Amino acid sequence: MAGGLVALLDDVAALAKAAAASIDDVGAAAGRASVKAAGVVVDDTAVTPRYVHGFSPDRELPIIRKIAIGSIRNKLLIILPVAMILSQFLPQALPYLLIAGGLFLCYEGAEKVYEALTGGHHEDETADAPKSGPELEKTMVNGAIRTDLILSAEIMVISLSSVESEPFVTRLMVLIVVAILITALVYGVVALIVKMDDVGLSLAQRQSSFARRVGRGLVAAMPKVMAVLTVVGIAAMLWVGGHILIINVGEAGFHWPADRLHDLEHWFGDLVHGGFGGILSWTAGTVASALVGLALGALVVLVMHLIPKRKKTSSAH
Repeated sequence: MAGGLVALLDDVAALAKAAAASIDDVGAAAGRASVKAAGVVVDDTAVTPRYVHGFSPDRELPIIRKIAIGSIRNKLLIILPVAMILSQFLPQALPYLLIAGGLFLCYEGAEKVYEALTGGHHEDETADAPKSGPELEKTMVNGAIRTDLILSAEIMVISLSSVESEPFVTRLMVLIVVAILITALVYGVVALIVKMDDVGLSLAQRQSSFARRVGRGLVAAMPKVMAVLTVVGIAAMLWVGGHILIINVGEAGFHWPADRLHDLEHWFGDLVHGGFGGILSWTAGTVASALVGLALGALVVLVMHLIPKRKKTSSAH
């Protein structure tokens, strides 16, 4: 009996070790996947605060909470099943999905550059929406969730690409972990950004001169923080989009762009020995990927802006 109990305890210990190792593997894979999706995460964080602009402070956090719930539903109930089915039964489609997603990122980044240079903007999808009240809030939340669906699909597909060789259960667990962690990160940061003005105003009304200085500093800094975040988001979209395109065009059979990028990184890395060489190599690859992303995105922007204008001109005649 004692021998059987000892054997049972050994089996339980072995299972516990295996489970711990599996959790470690999932955690490490989720970490790699999250880093790979960082460019889209930055863009998601930069885009979302505009959906609460103009609302009273007491409605900001409830709106962000509704968008976050919609985001996790997008990831777990819509994107996750489709991604898992494709990865299991049609894995050869993954590079083409990533190419489409990378091209979309390049387009979004290039269009933001175009808007910054020309002063143009997207047509506001809520232009005909109610101007205030619950209906406006509902419209803005629905618009944010629709936008999040595209960005979340990018995050999940990019994350999946980093664990495509793992077993089915590991892929599933990694995507669930990434979905929850990224949603919490993005909307936690968004909530912090949105409420920072209120924190600053509250501190600015305190009796302490130090608190007032900190409060005024926060209020003054937030527009600059948002401007920097916007620039970083655009750069990240172009870099990630360009890199996704280069690598996955190679996965689809055309290896020349990926080979040239690899050669460029090696050439810069060999200029300087040691850690700085690695930094130089990474910087060169990042800049090259961003330039490719900007060039390809600009072509899509050109097509998207020229075709509607020509249609309007022809219809006017």
